[in-house]
Amino acid sequence: MEKSPDAFRTISEVADELNVPQHVLRFWETRFTQIKPMKRAGGRRYYRPADVDLVRGIRVLLYGEGYTIRGVQKIFKDDGAATIVAIGRGEAKARKPELLAEKAPPPGMAKAAPRIVKAVAPPVGRAPLARPIGEAPKVIHKLTGGQTDTLKAALRDLTDARKLLDPTTR
Repeated sequence: MEKSPDAFRTISEVADELNVPQHVLRFWETRFTQIKPMKRAGGRRYYRPADVDLVRGIRVLLYGEGYTIRGVQKIFKDDGAATIVAIGRGEAKARKPELLAEKAPPPGMAKAAPRIVKAVAPPVGRAPLARPIGEAPKVIHKLTGGQTDTLKAALRDLTDARKLLDPTTR
C-alpha cells in the first residue's frame, strides 16, 4: 500500500525517494535552517510534503546545477525558500549565478610592479624554485593579521606536503 501524497515521510523514505543518504539529509538540516522536519519522541524525523519539495530543490541545486552550499544559502537569502520549493516541484528553474564582474584591486595593490626573482638551481629531479625554502620574501604590500595568519597556515601545509612528496627527506 502506497502512502498518500499528503502523508508525512520518514527520513529513510525521503532518502530513498531522492537517492540521497540519510546522513546527508541530517547534514543539510545543519546547513539550511529552513529544513525543519517534525521530530517525535526519540528524535524520529517526519518530513511534510513541503519539506520534501524543499529538500528536493536543494538536491537539484547542489547535484544537478552544481551550486555550492554557500550558493544555495545565498538563493535562500535572496529569493526565499518558496523559490527552492518551486525548483523542487519542477515549477521553476534555477537562476544562473551572475558572472563575477572583475573587481578593482584593493587600495595600495593597483599598480604593483612585478618582481623579478633570480631562479635558484633546483635539486636533481625537481622544478626550479623562485627562492630557496625558508628565505623570507620581500614584503611589497601590508597584510592584515588575519591574512598573515592564513598565509602562514597555507605555507605550513605546503611545507608539510613537500616533505611528504620529497624522497630525499624521508
